[in-house]
Order: sequence, then structure tokens, then C-alpha cells
Amino acid sequence: MIALLASLTCAYAQKQPFDVGAMLTLKRISDPQISPNGQWVAFSVQSIDLAANKRPQQIWIVPLAGGTPRQITHDGDNNQRARWSPDSQRIAYVSNRSGSQQIWTMDTDGGNSRQVTNFATEADGVLFAPDGKNLLFTSEVYPECAADDACNKKNLEADEKSPSKARVYTELLYRHWTTWQTRRRSHLLSVPVEGGPPKDLTPGTRDVPPFSLDGVDDYDISPDGMEVCYAMNADPVPAISTNTDLYVVPIGGGQTRKITATPGADDTPRYSPDGKYLAWRAQFRAGYESDRWRLMVLERSTGKVTNLTENLDRWVTNLTWAPDSANIFFTTEDRGRQAIQLIPVNGGAIRVAASGNSVLDEMQLTRDGKTMVYTQQTGASPAEIYSASSTGGAPLALTHLNDAVLDSHQLTPLEEFWVDSSDGERVQSFVIKPPGFREDAKYPAILLIHGGPQGNWGYDWSYRWNAQVFAAAGYVVVEPNPRGSTGYGQKFIDQINNDWGGRAFDDLMAVADHMLAEMPYVDGSRLTAAGASYGGYMADWLQGHTQRFKAIISHAGVYDLPSEFGATEELWFPLWEFGGTPWDKPEEYAKWSPSSYVKDFHTPMLVTCGELDFRVPYTQSLQLFTALQLQKVPSKLMVFPDEGHWILKPQNSVLWYKTFIEWLDSWVKK
Repeated sequence: MIALLASLTCAYAQKQPFDVGAMLTLKRISDPQISPNGQWVAFSVQSIDLAANKRPQQIWIVPLAGGTPRQITHDGDNNQRARWSPDSQRIAYVSNRSGSQQIWTMDTDGGNSRQVTNFATEADGVLFAPDGKNLLFTSEVYPECAADDACNKKNLEADEKSPSKARVYTELLYRHWTTWQTRRRSHLLSVPVEGGPPKDLTPGTRDVPPFSLDGVDDYDISPDGMEVCYAMNADPVPAISTNTDLYVVPIGGGQTRKITATPGADDTPRYSPDGKYLAWRAQFRAGYESDRWRLMVLERSTGKVTNLTENLDRWVTNLTWAPDSANIFFTTEDRGRQAIQLIPVNGGAIRVAASGNSVLDEMQLTRDGKTMVYTQQTGASPAEIYSASSTGGAPLALTHLNDAVLDSHQLTPLEEFWVDSSDGERVQSFVIKPPGFREDAKYPAILLIHGGPQGNWGYDWSYRWNAQVFAAAGYVVVEPNPRGSTGYGQKFIDQINNDWGGRAFDDLMAVADHMLAEMPYVDGSRLTAAGASYGGYMADWLQGHTQRFKAIISHAGVYDLPSEFGATEELWFPLWEFGGTPWDKPEEYAKWSPSSYVKDFHTPMLVTCGELDFRVPYTQSLQLFTALQLQKVPSKLMVFPDEGHWILKPQNSVLWYKTFIEWLDSWVKK
């Protein structure tokens, strides 16, 4: 036994720290798609080419019964979104293998590839119609051209040759996320599987589908292949509206009909396999992007609408139908986990299909309804694909693409704890300890603050803020979920509204108090804090409201609320969060703006941002750095001219992680 323990200790000691270099060797798996015959699962794999500073993506396939996954696309560096033909003989996908992004089809082994579209404005978002006759896709066309390819090509060439690149606008929304609005708009188009001229199903000046960050389709095709349902925001000023509604249109084009009327958002439409129902997610409060997402279902023959999850105080985050159309499977966040549940189409008791200390998503079922496929990730492992019985039972891992990297590096499982905040509210946090952790040692600690503010930390894997990388650098990493966090009920979420630096700050201080009182291995003199977006806002807020941290890092943080309002793009967000505009609510904006407390700034601070960030414009970070410098606070500014809200390019990511750790080390490891 002693020899065995010594052997295990030695094996663990031989493992390498999980640094950013190790993280970038991982395969990033997503989008599993079951073949209709139940034999295969196609999926996307993104890898990192650090030398080329690229993130190539290819399509892989694995037997549903288990076996060795294999890559089936090789030409081009962006092959993704595999979608099966109804007979399981062909796969439609998006590829840049011809030099532009187009729709292709191929055999199940990757052979016999054929380009379906050659559209001047390129193509994305492909779906195979259930009748096998048509493909649905998206393209950013010129509205006056619609599906006229010659017209689109002529306009593209004219724009490229224009000697002036001035942008002229007369209305909002004129830029979004990382992109300035051009004359083009995203439309849904259909094309015969065998090729031919496409048809524009959503003519006009609105983007279809609306911009989304969750990666879930906001459109679907009816089982008979005749109708398309999609989400669109038709309000006069989309910059101040969250009111997306659902519309239907024949797949061959024609009259569009609106089918929802809620004042909030309606999205993620999904037809039932028997064609009798349409399910979707809905929010009821206008202008509030963090209202509770409910699961709705429409009986198409009668028009009857049922709210299936009104009594469930959690967000519905994804959904899919059972093959017999009797139940709907959906995901919900709860206390840092995301489980798969199901509910009868006519309402009733909710049952858990799969759960654990993990985040489960992208679920699909075989046509016989017996097997479910989904992705699973944890705080110590990235997404892999699993299959399981839809009625429960042990899951089977279908992919092991990252086992070798994970097995050769030291990773630490998440632990959780709860504290009472100043008003008695219970607040959950997660802790990640350094590799080789010893209870009798003293470690510096990082308080990581998530963005949103309506977001959360939990049993998921992040490439942008990876707690394992921070822990491997020798830090105890604590991830709190203060007021505003999702997964703890809508009241908990709503308590951040017009209270950005109030109860959430108290929650964070309660967590910090717990760290010092109940974690003897945390060195209270070496406590640091870091956050991005709203987390960056809170980092800026900490700067003016406490000196308990040795160093702080703010990435893409909101610093000056009035100027942020005038420069951001989704204006519905500050309008809701602060109850109006800065000129209508000047006291509220001044009260909650970190810029109002500059004279109390003292803590050394690293400020990072991307110039292409239109959500929190990089000038917020410039203003913060200017204030720090004039206050003679030790500070450093790092600006990425080719990044937006997130640092995504591989070499930029390496530099960001390196600078992050070096900054904290310089103040707590002297």
C-alpha cells in the first residue's frame, strides 16, 4: 500500500501545470448532430494554430454506438455546422474551402463534396429541410438586391472601389458588438439541394435572425418542409427594444405572418416532429434582456398558446422535441449547473433527464426516442460529447479528444461554499485551489467577478477566463455569484437593477470576509480581484470603495456610466438597468458610476480592452487609465487594436494571460 501511494504521488507530481499553452492545445467540441438513421454523430472541432494565429475548424464524425471519432473535412480552415439529409446519406455544411464561405454537401465519409451556393455575399447558418428538397441559409445581402446575386456583387464591388469609406447614419442601431452597420442586412434564403437560384424569404431592412450570442438558431423549418419560422425585431428603433417576435413564411417565399405578440423577446422556434405544435422561448417584460425565459408552445391548428414553465423560477436556455412530440426536452441553469429536463407538451410535472456537477447542452434524441446525445463540460474539463438513455442511466463518452492533455496536466475540481450577505441573502461561490495544494500553506487569492451582470460562474469551462490557468499560477481562485447572477431565481437576478454597486458589492465583501475568516490557507495580505465587462465595472467600483485588495484587474469595464450610455449600442440595457437616460436620471448615473469616486482610487490596477469593443467602448478603459495615472495610482494599460469585447486571437490570448498573471505576481509575490 505504501508503495502504491508513493507511486500515485510520483505520478501526480510528474503532471505539468495547466498553463495557457496547455489550454490552447485543447480541441473545442460543439454542435453534435445525430444522423436520422441513428448511426452517427457529426460535430465541429475547433483547434488552435498558434503559429498562424488562427482557430481552424473542421467537421468530425463518430459512431453513436461508440468508436473512434474521425475528421471528415480537410480543405479550407472553416468547415462547420454539419446538418444531415433526411435519408442520412448526405451532410450539408458551411465551408470556406473555395475561397469564400458557402454551403456545401458531402457524403458521410467526407467524400463527393459539392458546392451548392456561390453567393457573392457568402452563406452561413445552413439547415436541411425535413423533406430533403431545400436548404435554408443566411446571407448578408443588400436589401434592394435581395437574392439577386448579380445585383449584390455589383454593390459589393462598388463599395470596395469607393474612394471614401465614410459611414453615414440617420438612425439607431448603427453598430453592434464588433461591426459597424453597413447597407447590408442578414436575410434567410432558401435554395434547392441540387443548386439553383436562391429565394429571399425575409426581404426588407431588418436583420433575420437578430444578433445572438448564445449560438442557438432563431429559425426552423416545419416537418413537411413547406414553412419557415423565424425571429425578428420589427420595432422602429431596435437599439432600445428587445421585442423580437416570431414570423412564418412559405419556404418558397411569399406572405409573412406574425404569430407572437409578447412585449418582450420571443426566440428559438422549434416545430414538433408531427407538425402539430411550435415551441419557443419567451420573455414578458419589454426592454429587459434578463427577464425570465419561459417555455411556450403553440397548437398550430387552434392557435392556443400554453406557458409550460410559469411555475419554474429558472431560465429555459435551450430546447428540443422528443421524437413522438409528446414531450419537450429543455435546459435550465441552477446554482452553477445546467441540467436537461423534460415536460409534457400539454403541461404537467417536470422531470430531470440528465444532471450533475456539470453544464449539459446541445441535446438531441434519436428517432426512436431511446437515446439522447449532448455535450458535457465541467470546471475542470472542456466540452465532450456523451450519449445516454433518454430515460436515465449511465452516460457513455463518445469523444475523448482532450483526455491526453487533461491527463498530463494538473487540474483541480471545483468546490463550493455559501455565505450570508449583509441583508441575510445566501450567496454561493466556487473555489479552485492550486495544484499540489496544502492546507498548511499560505496562498495569494483572486476574487474573480463575472460579467453580465446577469451571468454566473459554475461547472463550465471558459477559454477567456480560465480559472485553472490562474490556479496553476499559484493562486486560490474564488468565483462568487452575487446579486444579479443567473440560476438563483428571478428575484435574485432583478436585485441588481439600478443597484449595480449596492447589494452585489455587499455580497462580494461577504465572500471576501469568508475567505479571510474560514480559509486559513488564503493570505489576507495578498488578496486580489479581477473582472470583465460588468465584472470590470465592479473592479472599477472596488477601486473607489475598498482598499482590501493588493492589486486589481479591469478588462472592458464600464467606468463612466453617462459616457458609456452615449457610446454603447444596445441602449435597452442601460435604459432598463438605470431607469432611463443620463439626462432623465442624472443622480442615478452619477451614484453608480465608478468615475464619481476617482479621488478614492489607490489600488494598483491593470486595465485591458479591445478597440473593436462596441458593447463597452474602449474609451471607457482609456478614461479609467487616465484617472489612475493622474491620481498617481500604479497602473498599466493594454489595448488590443484587433479585438472586441473578448480577447479571441490565439497570440493575443497568450499575451493577455501572461500580462494578467505577471501583474498580480508583481504585487503579491515580491
